[in-house]
Amino acid sequence: MAKVTDLLKRVLVGRALRSGQLHEQLLPKRIALPVFASDALSSVAYAPQEILVILSLAGVSFYHFSPWVAIAVVIVMLTVVASYRQNVHAYPSGGGDYEVATTNLGKNAGLTVASALMVDYVLTVAVSVANGVDYVGATVPFVAEHKPMVAIVIVILLTVVNLRGIRESGAAFAIPTYAFMAAVIGMIVWGGIRLLVLGDDIKAPTADYGIVAEQTNLTSFAAAFLILRAFSSGCAALTGVEAISNGVPAFRKPKSKNAATTLLMMGLVAITMFGGIIALGLVSGVKVSEHPALDILIDGKPAGEGYYQQPIISQVADAVFGSGSVLFVVISAVTALILFLAANTAFNGFPVLGSILAQDRYLPRQLHTRGDRLAFSNGIVILALGACLLLWGFQADVSRLLNLYIVGVFVSFTLSQTGMVIHWTRHLKTETDPRVRHQMHRSRTINFFGGIMTGLVLIVVLLTKFLVGAWIVCIAMPILFLMMKAIRRHYDNVAAELEITEEYDPSMLPARNHAIVLVSKVHKPTMRALAYARATRPSTLEAITVGVEGDEARRLQEDWERRGIPVPLKMLDSPYREITQPVLDYVKTLRRRSPRDVITVFIPEYVVGHWWEHLLHNQSALRLKARLLFKPGVMVTSVPWQLHSSDRLTGRPEPFAPGSVRRPWHHGVEDERLTGKKER
Repeated sequence: MAKVTDLLKRVLVGRALRSGQLHEQLLPKRIALPVFASDALSSVAYAPQEILVILSLAGVSFYHFSPWVAIAVVIVMLTVVASYRQNVHAYPSGGGDYEVATTNLGKNAGLTVASALMVDYVLTVAVSVANGVDYVGATVPFVAEHKPMVAIVIVILLTVVNLRGIRESGAAFAIPTYAFMAAVIGMIVWGGIRLLVLGDDIKAPTADYGIVAEQTNLTSFAAAFLILRAFSSGCAALTGVEAISNGVPAFRKPKSKNAATTLLMMGLVAITMFGGIIALGLVSGVKVSEHPALDILIDGKPAGEGYYQQPIISQVADAVFGSGSVLFVVISAVTALILFLAANTAFNGFPVLGSILAQDRYLPRQLHTRGDRLAFSNGIVILALGACLLLWGFQADVSRLLNLYIVGVFVSFTLSQTGMVIHWTRHLKTETDPRVRHQMHRSRTINFFGGIMTGLVLIVVLLTKFLVGAWIVCIAMPILFLMMKAIRRHYDNVAAELEITEEYDPSMLPARNHAIVLVSKVHKPTMRALAYARATRPSTLEAITVGVEGDEARRLQEDWERRGIPVPLKMLDSPYREITQPVLDYVKTLRRRSPRDVITVFIPEYVVGHWWEHLLHNQSALRLKARLLFKPGVMVTSVPWQLHSSDRLTGRPEPFAPGSVRRPWHHGVEDERLTGKKER
């Protein structure tokens, strides 16, 4: 069974890589773009639609505000891309927003950013996969009927691919991402040619439909609020921009330059696709609504429950290429695929962030350990579990999940840009080179403008989305913040407890070592334990047994004396037929009698080869061992005896959870004090 499990693991994950092969996992720009940009690029599949959906609440007449809303989103996107290009040059270590905020604004600001990003990464996976399932469900009824289950299966598949390593996952996802980019940009170009050169009239399938306005006779304030809400929904197009600043270490050298170039390429492509889709959507007469069954009018009547609202990309593709055409099918297929693969951005960002937080002792040390394929396996698994819980809890409903979205990312945007302004201000105080100072002034201006813009967007997002779901994120972030503070406090307390003080004298030895061997019957495991205990040359040695059954205890005493075993056997009385407590009481008595003595308890244990044999053996020994470990001055030594069934496990590879064997022997909190340096 073990060999089958190991074979299955090797088939799914691949052969283990040596630590020295880490450089082979570094990414060139052509692979880094699809790895880190799939989330930002895929957001054009739903961000333009979200703008129109919100504006449709006031009727089709409000669609004329959409170009201005789109321009505002593009301005914010350009600002954020330009700002993050400064980040990757200034902080290339991979800490991203967390490192920027921690260094310049303090630890609490850094933890705020970290909690925001962790929530946003989990939501990125859930939203992207749920949106992709919606696209597939439009043509495959089974998928539409089992959305949560299908979404969870897809997350599991993405998890397996990412466990194979960042380079392999990048290569696997590169072709679909580039296919999506080529298909959408090709659609925009051909649509523009048909409109501007050929003079064709392109028409979406919903062009002749009407929309019932849910909000009529809006006041100026209500209209402005609705437009701001559309703007905040459209800002979903910015999600994923920060991923490259967190993934700089994954790039080939020169890392910062390659990361900045990739970031610029991603920004230009995303803006082109976003602007082109919303422009063609308006020209072709696309109609979308939050409640299409009730609000979409076909020949003056509500569409009804059986109506399926095509996503905006599908409607634009229908208008440009024609319904049912090969290119229409291609657009629909690559859009669904890129939405699934958009989750890969989070699978690359979350584990790296978790590793850095674990290194700083804000998360368990296991998250800092690389797995077989040099990926942060534990972080990948935790991200997948969080996304699966969200998909199950919200039934893979994109509309409900989107209300939780983008709050966290704009918290990190704002704090990061504020930190960068402080960074450049601090460095300007010491820099004297005029050319360098000019560059710093330019960078500070960009980051300052970015901080103002993202801060305003954050306020808008909170005002417009709080009551419809963003409040959940506003609760989750403080919980994560407090959890990380508590973990750090625990690690600090343990480190202080274990630190060698002036009062501690490592040369001071116990007065005596009193050895005890636990005996249940006279057999080979008992004789081995006695032999080993004698070999340690303790000050005193005795065997003890608990007399539960009178006749059995008497036979054991007679057998002991008959064999002439040169170790005294002490019989402990147990009037209530209990084994553990009499041993604990006896050990306590010895400790009270000689507090400076060390008591070593030798426990014979069976080594078995089948899981069910654990239920039949060693139960009393395990309970006793668990209680003795809490007694100060008591050492517990297990003396194994291998049963024949254990022979089947000889030569079997050592089983382990991801990263558990690869952790340093000193287990985390004391590594800095033992090595004299901090890992980085």
